Amino acid sequence: MSAPAPSPLAIVDVDPAKVPARQDEVLTEAALAFVAELHRRFTPRRDELLKRRDERRAEIARTSTLDFLPETAHIRADDSWKVAEAPAALNDRRVEITGPTDRKMTINALNSGAKVWLADFEDASAPTWENVVLGQLNLIDAYERRIDFTDERSGKSYALKPAEELATVVMRPRGWHLDERHLQLDGKPVPGALVDFGLYFFHNAKRLLDLGKGPYFYLPKTESHLEARLWNEIFVFAQDYVGVPQGTVRATVLIETITAAYEMEEILYELRDHASGLNAGRWDYLFSIVKNFRDGGAKFVLPDRNAVTMTAPFMRAYTELLVRTCHKRGAHAIGGMAAFIPSRRDAEVNKVAFEKVRADKDREAGDGFDGSWVAHPDLVPIAMESFDKVLGEKPNQKDRLREDVDVKAEDLIAIDSLDAKPTYDGLVNAVQVGIRYIEAWLRGLGAVAIFNLMEDAATAEISRSQIWQWINAGVEFENGKKATAELAREVAAEELAAIRKEIGEEAFAAGKWQQAHDLLLQVSLDTDYAAFLTLPAYEQLG
Repeated sequence: MSAPAPSPLAIVDVDPAKVPARQDEVLTEAALAFVAELHRRFTPRRDELLKRRDERRAEIARTSTLDFLPETAHIRADDSWKVAEAPAALNDRRVEITGPTDRKMTINALNSGAKVWLADFEDASAPTWENVVLGQLNLIDAYERRIDFTDERSGKSYALKPAEELATVVMRPRGWHLDERHLQLDGKPVPGALVDFGLYFFHNAKRLLDLGKGPYFYLPKTESHLEARLWNEIFVFAQDYVGVPQGTVRATVLIETITAAYEMEEILYELRDHASGLNAGRWDYLFSIVKNFRDGGAKFVLPDRNAVTMTAPFMRAYTELLVRTCHKRGAHAIGGMAAFIPSRRDAEVNKVAFEKVRADKDREAGDGFDGSWVAHPDLVPIAMESFDKVLGEKPNQKDRLREDVDVKAEDLIAIDSLDAKPTYDGLVNAVQVGIRYIEAWLRGLGAVAIFNLMEDAATAEISRSQIWQWINAGVEFENGKKATAELAREVAAEELAAIRKEIGEEAFAAGKWQQAHDLLLQVSLDTDYAAFLTLPAYEQLG
């Protein structure tokens, strides 16, 4: 008797009125079969690794410390191994622009003059079904050069520049913790990471090779080398499945969790045949510090997020260790985000912000980074100038080994080395950013300009985490007020009233402001700290 045929992947809980046009071009039978196979093979291990995250977090709560892993010391001590050589399309990464994969952003990012576009299905994209499907379609259309369009509201036309002027795409799937509820196998949702990776890889791996590029990925929220090992196993399987050579995939891992900072070399080692580099993701990194050391007492209390610059001693230790680690192993070191959004009305705001961006990028280039991130096309020339001054005609500076860097385990968590304290204005800003960002996210927008900064889910995470931490640590602000749940509710009520006055009753009623206010307070005040704000938020996403 033959074995029963595997059950198919089901598309569930999709409002017929919200089924994207041309959905069938993305969700083909063959593509869904590939995603189903990824799910069968790799979701069980994903589940084990998520459980391991909880166990490790409990251990940190018990010890209030972290260290480099003794069991992998031999990997760190072995100077003989290197990551695979960078393909030509990824050898020069001096400026990378980030953003979601809507149609307008796809064209603008590819045309921006940046070397790389991080096409984001993660923190800059709210995972509505429409965003998940149309994001994939927009990338296919871009590679086929059929993405030109005219904006109905503005009348402005958008078209791609010649191929040689376009940025190289590095696609970021969702993190391991998020499921895609609209795709299920035997009643179990498929991890969002496997949906995003699977659909993109299946449709585009061969197409990209024909264009002289390849399927390149950013891997978010990685917490250990074992999670990197799982990705490597997925890459090996996927390349065989679609019939492209092993080593076609290249992955850059975001070091945006405090635990991953202690395993940088091991992460590169696990991915060495597919590794391209590491990136310093600063906001998620701060969020991860709060999350993991939230029981650690006063010495782990972070000040206002804007006071934690990259020159803070513990942040400097993190970035310098990243550069040294990458260059020791032949990988690219990519710097952090310049999130400023230029004002069309205030030249003075722009002048001050551009100077800060320039100083930040000059520092990164001087420290040995091979490239850096910006959130807006107007920042591309500024960042480019900083790296051009250091690199000249060279594609990167991987030959700068930074052997002068000597970071100890305790340096990475020396939060109390920073001479700054939480302020009342910092609390107000965290509430303002949290409500405004969550409201937009619930409407399907993942990248949102707030107070001249491009905010995404990572900045919302640090906002709500700081509110939670300050209250639980009993912080007293400079004005004598103490961080309490009552104070947070008072500030949130004032902000909600201010927004209502600012935008008017009609726009307020049309938005999701009360819902956002309530969700921010839920994840900021609950005794049981939510691992990710996007988990309860996803349940409310249309």
